[in-house]
Amino acid sequence: MFPERFSTLPEYAFPRLRTLLDSVEPGGDVMHMTIGEPRHPFPQWVGGVLADNVAGFAKYPANDGTPELLGAISDWAGRRYGVNLDPASQIMALNGSREGLYNAGMALLPESKRGKRPVVLIPNPFYQVYMIAAISVGAEPVFVPATKETGHLPDYASLPEEILERTVAAYLCTPANPQGAVAKEDYWKDILALAEKHDFQVFADECYSEVYRDEAPLGGLTMAERLGVDPERVVLFQSLSKRSNLPGLRSGFVAGGPQTIRRIRQLRAYSGAPIPNPIQAVSARLWADEAHVEHSRALYQEKYAAAAKVFSGLPGYETPEGGFFLWLPVQDGEEAAMKLWRETGIRVLPGAYLSRDVEGTNPGAGYIRVAMVAPCEEMVAGLQRLRHCLFE
Repeated sequence: MFPERFSTLPEYAFPRLRTLLDSVEPGGDVMHMTIGEPRHPFPQWVGGVLADNVAGFAKYPANDGTPELLGAISDWAGRRYGVNLDPASQIMALNGSREGLYNAGMALLPESKRGKRPVVLIPNPFYQVYMIAAISVGAEPVFVPATKETGHLPDYASLPEEILERTVAAYLCTPANPQGAVAKEDYWKDILALAEKHDFQVFADECYSEVYRDEAPLGGLTMAERLGVDPERVVLFQSLSKRSNLPGLRSGFVAGGPQTIRRIRQLRAYSGAPIPNPIQAVSARLWADEAHVEHSRALYQEKYAAAAKVFSGLPGYETPEGGFFLWLPVQDGEEAAMKLWRETGIRVLPGAYLSRDVEGTNPGAGYIRVAMVAPCEEMVAGLQRLRHCLFE
């Protein structure tokens, strides 16, 4: 029987979108601007590395990651975050960051805290796996608005003491999905001080960290080391999907304190699926190379400069600091998505589908999420159609 705790879950965002739009004929050439699936080219040498290691499919994969992959990740973290991670005890390879974001809940969250039901803090809007990870272990998900008024990041310190005392983990996505907001030094100081005071972990989802406009976002591990907090306090999740334009590779990593990684590795030993050895070989090469990342970032910067021209003078338009979405304010996200589809054939995601109603308010209801993944010329044409349809 389906567990009762899952019975009230809303339908996932993309099936909801199909229900909304698929019975309606598009009003023009169809353009998908919904899913965050990178479309920039990945390095041409990926196929060659895979072919050179194809014999590895004949062997069971290294459960936690090959020494070569873990070493490449450690070296990258040193260059990018300025931290020294022990490959043998502080990193585990993942089948994409979503696996880790879910399994961290299974491996790390206690059944109770001070004899009470534990709480997991979740930004609202949010990546849906955060919620299901909390619910799967019987924790109470508490959705905290991440709105324009809070800088599009959750103000966890504003929560009642009773909630904070039961908190065992707080998810933080930076750059944020969908808003593109980046946690700065003061924000990290505040959330880490709060985590230390109330004894919870910060699950730092940084899979968009290499897609930014100007300045590389600070990392949670960087700030934890700088501030001298408990090394188990921050758990980092990273992925090659956005960084290297390889969402189908299903490769990422989790990093943190030795006790944290030991418990996640133990769960993987019993129930997980390690990455095939040839994929691990490709992944190691990708973490060691920055040229393709810099090229991809330049393409996104070109797109955002073009988008700023398309939306010049539009009230409420802001160029996000990171990520590859636009979070556009509209009167009603569902109505805007339907109007766009019916009149232009452009498909976008209503912001309410990425958020949860709390006390009758959905912080995403007045937005649409627009994925900036198409080639620049195609994307600009779509944005021009979008502006004409919704704002003129």
